[in-house]
Amino acid sequence: MIEIDGSQGEGGGQILRSALTLSMITGQPFRLTGIRAGRAKPGLLRQHLVAVQAAVQLCGARTSPVALGSSTLEFVPGPIRGGDYRFAIGSAGSCTLVLQTLLPALLHADGPSTVQVSGGTHNPLAPPVHFLQRAYGRILEKMGARIDIELLRFGFFPAGGGEVRSTVQPCARLQPIELLVRGERIDGHAESFVAGVPAGVAERELERVASGMGWSGKQLRLRGLPAEQGPGNVLLLTLEHEHVTEVFASFGEKSVLAETVAKRLLNEVRRYLKSEAAVGEHLADQLLLPMALAGGGAFTATAISQHALTNADIIARFLPVTIRFEQHQHAALCTVERTI
Repeated sequence: MIEIDGSQGEGGGQILRSALTLSMITGQPFRLTGIRAGRAKPGLLRQHLVAVQAAVQLCGARTSPVALGSSTLEFVPGPIRGGDYRFAIGSAGSCTLVLQTLLPALLHADGPSTVQVSGGTHNPLAPPVHFLQRAYGRILEKMGARIDIELLRFGFFPAGGGEVRSTVQPCARLQPIELLVRGERIDGHAESFVAGVPAGVAERELERVASGMGWSGKQLRLRGLPAEQGPGNVLLLTLEHEHVTEVFASFGEKSVLAETVAKRLLNEVRRYLKSEAAVGEHLADQLLLPMALAGGGAFTATAISQHALTNADIIARFLPVTIRFEQHQHAALCTVERTI
């Protein structure tokens, strides 16, 4: 039984999600205490509880009793089973974070799988579905995984109600890759999605992006959604390079100017473009686990967050790998190596 202190590092839900994923894959049980101790509302929130319940279904795990607010969890996994799964978060809790718990594990299942999750698809505290499709999904494909992610319905904070479906083919072993440079720019575009929000909001956001990036025409895309999928607004900017795709997001909020939403986005994009890194801070967080499962790899990032450092420590508890971080002048370097 691997003992994990949930208050370590950034003390958030990633500790739980990574532990669940790695326990299912390796067959190693764990005991987690102080779940999300570093958060204003510690313990299991709805999306974390659904992640636990989903993991139990995938592998027939035995657990200690869990409920909303639980701060401890014992998890004893069984074999991972392919099949058709449906999970409802019942709030705007993140579908993408639940999926990121399950998808790596289902690569190790005994057959193909379909997973449908309902809840939040676009909220400020989690990667949007487009990030999984374009950025995270492209990396997994390069590593040999066959995963398809389909957005069926948008779900904004605080209403939720979105739906995402993913199909996964088993993959015996991910292939190590190196992402040290992003390569030449292939495409770049911005999209403003609005549901139950005036189209003028999206127009102002895109105008600000146009002036900030020097873009025009088809690079600026207003995406109107049915009003019942809102109210909500998200501004996305996608940069496709030769070796990597990055997706940046900024969310509209009540009483926040459209120009401010766009400015936040552009500031993050400019930090990325000014660096020599292949990936941004958020994608860096998500690459550690698949690279560790592949037994090796390396990437450069604009920054290494406390989130990533904590995740690296949890991964090393389950897998025989060494994860190193080095800060250089224009980028941080991460290397993942199998421990002999």
